[in-house]
Amino acid sequence: MPKFQWEGKGKDGKNQKGEMMATSEDFVRLILKRQDIAVSKVAVKRASILSTDLGSIALFAPAVKTRDIVIFTRQFATMINAGLPLVQCLDILSSQTDNISMRKVLTQVKSDVEGGSTFADALKKHPKIFNDLYCNLVAAGEVGGILDTIMNRLAAYMEKNQSIVKKVKSAMTYPIAVVVVGILVLVGMLWKIIPMFEKMFQDMGSVLPAPTQFMIDLSQAFQNHIVLIFLFMAGFVVLTMLFVKSNIGREILDRLSLQLPILGPLFRKLAVAKFTRTMSTMITSGVPILDSLTITSKTAGNRVVERGIVYVREKISEGKNLAEPMAETKVFPSMVVQMIGVGEATGAMDTMMSKIADFYEEEVDTAISQLTSLIEPFIMVMLSVLVGGLVISMYLPIFNLAGNIK
Repeated sequence: MPKFQWEGKGKDGKNQKGEMMATSEDFVRLILKRQDIAVSKVAVKRASILSTDLGSIALFAPAVKTRDIVIFTRQFATMINAGLPLVQCLDILSSQTDNISMRKVLTQVKSDVEGGSTFADALKKHPKIFNDLYCNLVAAGEVGGILDTIMNRLAAYMEKNQSIVKKVKSAMTYPIAVVVVGILVLVGMLWKIIPMFEKMFQDMGSVLPAPTQFMIDLSQAFQNHIVLIFLFMAGFVVLTMLFVKSNIGREILDRLSLQLPILGPLFRKLAVAKFTRTMSTMITSGVPILDSLTITSKTAGNRVVERGIVYVREKISEGKNLAEPMAETKVFPSMVVQMIGVGEATGAMDTMMSKIADFYEEEVDTAISQLTSLIEPFIMVMLSVLVGGLVISMYLPIFNLAGNIK
């Protein structure tokens, strides 16, 4: 949003000047007129390079995190429930947030709402921050007059999803850290330690055991071709990232992720928990089931699950119920299908979806704990074998020399 410099005269006839953030020059004149200031000049302030805030540059602007959106949603719901006008809520929240990017978005949303746009339509202009699920629930809340209730449900939904993501990340942090440390130790030994042993073995002049000779050859190859090795690794990482982002790569990885021996069941439980929690939130908020399925498919996070949800939506639009096509997709466990069938029969679909989500979120917690307990000792054993084997191979000639002397 641009900053304007203005000049004018107040009630007392004295000259006044100042600066104001606004969407247009007309908006500045309108605000000053309400303050009984006779405006003589309004111009956009030209920012110099030295005065430019790094946060205003897209390259340096901080990312809007899920936590920022959750805090905004909770505070907004509280203010709306207290009876504050929507524009005033946005004005207060935009001035209070510490995230520069979030502040800009909220300021723009406030300007759009002041210009006659609905709150949901104003949010849709920022799809990277407010996704389809968020915007459609807000639209349902505006139509039904229960915007504060909808915002509270949205915040609760996002908090539960974020909690699951944090648990998965925390479960993988320790194994990844151990693997990185192990790789650094291995590189250090190949780069510095083994050459010291190599010089000592040359002075001994004896024939080296096969494991020792292999490690020395590996160290020499590492030192002689270190640039090529790192270029190969960098190229491999770049190609892997491009493959993952491609449609074919995403399709293959999503399909494999559900078929892996240990991680497959965990990913399937995560998908079911997210699907049922999203559907429960949207149905409870009054969003039609076809629209709910469309939005849920876009936020599934897995191509296989997404196609399954799209197939279910197509069959429902043809007049079928929800449970039957879900069973045909082979994506959802039979227990989930049966419980949803009961929910359809009893007219308590939202409640049943919520219970399924609660159950599978607990299952995810249990699976993550079990996975962590399995991965940690496995990684420790592998690193012990790797580093221990390397150390033993270096000491084998010394053991042989000691035996010959004896």
